[in-house]
Amino acid sequence: MGLVTPLGLNQVDTESSLRAEKQHFLPVTLFDVSHRIAKTAASIELPEQRLFRKVPKHRQHLIDRGTKMLMLALLECLDQAGIQTLSAVDAMVIGTSAGAMPIGEDYFRAAVCSSAKQRGQLARIQAYQPQQQMAMIAAEWDWPGSCCLISNACASGANAIGHALGMIQTGRAKRVLAGGYDALAELVFAGFDSLRALAPSGIPRPFDAARDGLALGEGAAIMLLESEEALLERKRTALARVGGYATATDLHHLTQPDPEGKAAIKTMNGACLHAGLRPDMIDYINSHGTGTPHNDVAEAMAITAWAGDAASRIAVSSTKSSMGHLLGGAGAVEAAICVLAMKGQFLPASLNVREKDAAVRFDLVQKARPASLRHVLTNSFGFGGTNATLALSDLEVNR
Repeated sequence: MGLVTPLGLNQVDTESSLRAEKQHFLPVTLFDVSHRIAKTAASIELPEQRLFRKVPKHRQHLIDRGTKMLMLALLECLDQAGIQTLSAVDAMVIGTSAGAMPIGEDYFRAAVCSSAKQRGQLARIQAYQPQQQMAMIAAEWDWPGSCCLISNACASGANAIGHALGMIQTGRAKRVLAGGYDALAELVFAGFDSLRALAPSGIPRPFDAARDGLALGEGAAIMLLESEEALLERKRTALARVGGYATATDLHHLTQPDPEGKAAIKTMNGACLHAGLRPDMIDYINSHGTGTPHNDVAEAMAITAWAGDAASRIAVSSTKSSMGHLLGGAGAVEAAICVLAMKGQFLPASLNVREKDAAVRFDLVQKARPASLRHVLTNSFGFGGTNATLALSDLEVNR
């Protein structure tokens, strides 16, 4: 897999930051936030290297930050998998919520600043479309494979991995690159700010009794999913097993979750059933845990209702507390973090908690610590009531 987060531009640096309980929230400088309630986000400083060699220099400005993050994650993924070309990959499934939104913003600014004909507008329209970002990546390898784009709010990255899992288990593909990405964008930031969903302090406090909102972040993650037969063909060793996936819609409200977390219960049940697991077999849950008042209570109640008597021993944390909410990239990044946690046998922490919310009935991890992790879940919930859960397992389940 490949991983690009505010905590590091690769797996090693991200894991090191998680173990050290680092967080990365800085004043926003990519656009003007002087009239916003929130002023910070978890941003990434991208390297200067030219990532798209086949895109002419005069069109490099049409490659948005999010696509560069996705490309960095893809390069690390291919390197770790020992693949030099995409010819062995059957499909690519990528989730995003905002896509190349900043290029769309550039189009809008150019369109309204003058009634005269604006140069470059057609190019901006083309580059703004998310499928064009995928096409640029495919063109770098002259790859004619199938590309599937999933945009399902903050569950997009998890849905992409789940869709790839389905393609492999039904025999439609042997190898699929799956993941998600999103970069900070002014329109998205303004939208969350106008909803008063962003923490005025700039610091998210998931599951804290006095939490006051989320913080936005940016990043990307991509995984190479393979069938066991395909893996044996390459004589490689897998990092983990993606065993289960489920998605459901709670049909409650456009931006607020069902207070009882009914759809979340369905997805946790469904992912475990798909993977052949019971709640008492789950060692850790990487929660959606945004830090908003409604989300955290709904998820806490859902976990308790789903796990029953096993709830008190299940470790739960929200890594959004250290890197913010990565929107369409969140589900993929947090699935990758679950793999890091299993490989490294540690629990990442839920930072900034001063007083646990009364709804918390599970083991809320407030300090990173060693742990024996065999089976884990990651939850991703989004606007519109979309819910998704992935179940992942360590390949060395008996250690």
